[in-house]
Amino acid sequence: METLVYSHVSPDVSTIHLALYTDVNNADQIRKRLVAASTLPGEEGEREREAVNYAFVDAKLITSRLHILTAVYQAILASMTGSLRTKTLHSEILWALNHGHNISEAIKRFGVSDTTRTLLVIRVCSPSFTAEEFSAMIPSIVKGTPVPLSDLIHYTDWTSVRKYYKLNTDPALAPFSRKSSTESPSLAEQKVIDQLVTSLVAMKSVSA
Repeated sequence: METLVYSHVSPDVSTIHLALYTDVNNADQIRKRLVAASTLPGEEGEREREAVNYAFVDAKLITSRLHILTAVYQAILASMTGSLRTKTLHSEILWALNHGHNISEAIKRFGVSDTTRTLLVIRVCSPSFTAEEFSAMIPSIVKGTPVPLSDLIHYTDWTSVRKYYKLNTDPALAPFSRKSSTESPSLAEQKVIDQLVTSLVAMKSVSA
C-alpha cells in the first residue's frame, strides 16, 4: 500500500491511497457490488456507495506507477475545475486511462471485470481518511494478496496495452522486433511503451 499527499490541490482531493492486489478471487462480486450500489435508493444506497467509493483498476493494463498516477492527477484536476466527464472522480480515473472518449468502453477495459486477477484499488480523499483506515477496509472488499506497487510491471499484459492504446504501428516502437506479438517485450521496449501511454494519458484532457 502507498499514500501520497498533494499539498498544492484542494484538501478534499489531496490524499491518494493506492493498493495492489494479486490472486484476486472475488472480482465478479466486486463488479456486482459496484453495479448494485449505483442503483440502490435512500440511505442504504448512500452507505453502500461510500463503502465502495474507490477506483478499481485492472492492473494488467497499467505499465507503471507513473502511468496510474498520471490518470489519478488528471481526474483530480477535472474534479477541481468542475469538468468531470463521468459521475465521480474515481470513475474519471478509468476515463483518463482509456485511449478513446467512450465512458462505457473505459469502464469495460480498465475497470474490474469477472476475469480480473490483479487489481489496483485507489481512494482519492481528504487527509481525514487515513492510510490506516484504508488498509483496514480494503480486505473486506477485495479477497486477494497485497503486493508492493513496484510489482506492477510483472502483471502488465503488454500485448493488450499495445492494442488498446493503438501502438502497434507507432514509429517509436519500430526499432523493436519480436518473433511474435505474444513474445514478452524487452525492458527497453517496455520503457518506450510506458512513456507513450503515460504521455497519452497526460495529454488526454487537452485532446478532449
